[in-house]
Amino acid sequence: MRIVSTNFIPDRSRPGLTTTAIGAVDLQGAGGNWATVGRRSRGGRRVHRQREKRKGKSVGLRIGTLNVGTMTGKGRELADVMERRKVDILCVQETRWKGSKARSIGAGFKLFYYGVDSKRNGVGVVLKKEFVRNVLEVKRVSDRVMSLKLEIEGVMLNVVSGYAPQVGCELEEKERFWSELDEVMESIPTGERVVIGADFNGHVGEGNTGDEEVMGKFGVKERNLEGQMVVDFAKRMDMGVVNTYFQKREEHRVTYKSGGRRTQVDYILCRRGNLKEISDCKVVVGESVARQHRMVVCRMTLMVCKTKRSKVEKKTKWWKLKKEECCEEFRQKLRQALGGQVVLPDDWETTAEVIRETGRKVLGVSSGRRKEDKETWWWNEEVQDSIQRKRLAKKKWDMDRTEENRQEYKELQRRVKREVSKAKQKAYEELYTRLDTREGEKDLYRLARQRDRDGKDVQQVRVIKDREGRVLTSEESVQGRWKEYFEELMNEENEREKRVEGVNSVEQKVDKIRKDEVRKALKRMKSGKAVGPDDIPVEVWKCLGEAAVEFLANLFNRVLESERMPEEWRRSVLVPIFKNKGDVQSCSNYRGIKLMSHTMKSTTDAIFALRILMEKYRDGQKELHCVFVDLEKAYDRVPREELWYCMRKSGVAEKYVRVVQDMYERSRTVVRCAVGQTEEFKVEVGLHQGSALSPFLFAMVMDQLSEEVRQESPWTMMFADDIVICSESREQVEENLERWRFALERRGMKNQAELTDIIVYPQHNQKATLCLQITYPKG
Repeated sequence: MRIVSTNFIPDRSRPGLTTTAIGAVDLQGAGGNWATVGRRSRGGRRVHRQREKRKGKSVGLRIGTLNVGTMTGKGRELADVMERRKVDILCVQETRWKGSKARSIGAGFKLFYYGVDSKRNGVGVVLKKEFVRNVLEVKRVSDRVMSLKLEIEGVMLNVVSGYAPQVGCELEEKERFWSELDEVMESIPTGERVVIGADFNGHVGEGNTGDEEVMGKFGVKERNLEGQMVVDFAKRMDMGVVNTYFQKREEHRVTYKSGGRRTQVDYILCRRGNLKEISDCKVVVGESVARQHRMVVCRMTLMVCKTKRSKVEKKTKWWKLKKEECCEEFRQKLRQALGGQVVLPDDWETTAEVIRETGRKVLGVSSGRRKEDKETWWWNEEVQDSIQRKRLAKKKWDMDRTEENRQEYKELQRRVKREVSKAKQKAYEELYTRLDTREGEKDLYRLARQRDRDGKDVQQVRVIKDREGRVLTSEESVQGRWKEYFEELMNEENEREKRVEGVNSVEQKVDKIRKDEVRKALKRMKSGKAVGPDDIPVEVWKCLGEAAVEFLANLFNRVLESERMPEEWRRSVLVPIFKNKGDVQSCSNYRGIKLMSHTMKSTTDAIFALRILMEKYRDGQKELHCVFVDLEKAYDRVPREELWYCMRKSGVAEKYVRVVQDMYERSRTVVRCAVGQTEEFKVEVGLHQGSALSPFLFAMVMDQLSEEVRQESPWTMMFADDIVICSESREQVEENLERWRFALERRGMKNQAELTDIIVYPQHNQKATLCLQITYPKG
């Protein structure tokens, strides 16, 4: 499997869709009341809906907002409320969580949040598991404003969570909040949907005289200064205050209740052009996840284009072979498929097909769905029962606000906190107890991997940009762009000087591969690794024992003798890995896998040598200048002619050279992305990504290309494609760098100038980036 890191991020400055014209907009409230916004188009509502139906399909969303007071101890309860109320997206305010992260809160829901203080403010957005993989971008502006961009079947939806300062706050703080919200809105293309869920801490009031274009008349009580700021913002951004368009009972309009106060401070806003997509909006009553605020939920319908869903990849459950009973059953069924023989067939194609078919029948195939998260395994029946009683007590207190009901509700609140704390403590104690067992270790690693995955904002890159910077959303166009990019990358050499000198080949006898070598190699290979296109993992060969050793030894010797490998081995799968641009510089210096043979045997040795060198110059009068060099697309840009030359120059037997040449002949790959696999394309430049032989071949190439300019360690150290050059003067290190650049670039290996840094030790606040230019002969 080939793995390549890349960075495709949609450009938010370009609209993904054209602006929709406002036609007949009918918004239905409770009791059959209707409010009409905008002009009525020709043909009426029925004709308009029929036209939309012909164009595509609709996706229903329930989007809400809630001031939770604090997220501490409420994550799983909030997920439970969203699950019962069928809320897909929820903006939360006053989370009081410090940090800029994302995490799972249970039941498949994921919270993206931002806060700078654990005692005040903080905002976030909670997504249902179906939409977590649709996240394209998360912008954390401040602890009062953040936005999240989603792609839902070709439609771009921006969700903004806001928390305005309270009435008693300074005017400067209020102006800063509205300025941040204005900047977020201005950065969103006009063709993309926007939904704002916020606690604005203001009353827009009942009635809409003079403000009919941005709000309805079903607010609560009178408008205040903060409410006027909300209306002014809606006018500036051409948005509508969704809450106020639907006639509801006052109980379903009041979002804040405390003591004798009943007000409306939480709102949902959307563009006026998209108001026709909102069919309902009201306050959810009877929930106790927040003490004073109530959840506001609107129902939104997005008209999307019909798309062909990519098939879910189903995999053979090879991991079952770790159980001895499954392994024995697999061996028996395989023997039956081979007609009772223990010896595997001589040819690879027949053997591979029999193994795959037997594996599917004996072990089964996966459903292709991700396993349920284990973050909230402590969510037991006792905790759920306590929360249910608290919810009933809250409802009872809302209906009859007596002191007795209030005390009962507060007591149940304390009891829920105790039950949650006890359940978590018990679950962790059980986990600690199981740590001594193999299953316990696996549970711990699984939990760590899940938390790491949940902490990432963007998990899959489902949309990318084309050459002109336009965002592509359809599966066909995304797959086509991935294929276009990598096909160009893997079939194009850098400019280089052609070699005129030849090299003598080494003709010598090559020993056959022995069975004990195959046996030792299988023993060293780790289980649980990803399978390649042949879908046969190492567990199969370990399970088959000596029969597999006999078959593989004979197969390898036939390949070595004929200098021809099976055609199936020429195919590979390339998986793009999302990488933030900000991470490139931090990991560029020490991300190598294999050190060069002429310097160090391990990364530890290299770091130790560099440390000794620095210690030598710590107390002295001399300075140590170190340049960190990184090659651009090193594996993908190695010219094949240079590879054959360097192998022969290193004394590799000509038979091995011919075998490697055949391995690279007619090689083809596909790109596996978030929306499926691309068509196959050829690979004619560079080393095979993911191949166990590639690091050795790359080390051989670098050894030969740097032979004339390389110094002894620790003055020169190389970590795969990362190079460290040290010297006692800046002039000398720059001269050495120029010699390195000339030696490598004339042979097609290009340096990344943006990742070339010079560091002076001892540091006197000196760090500069080298800006060097070089000219070399062109072939």
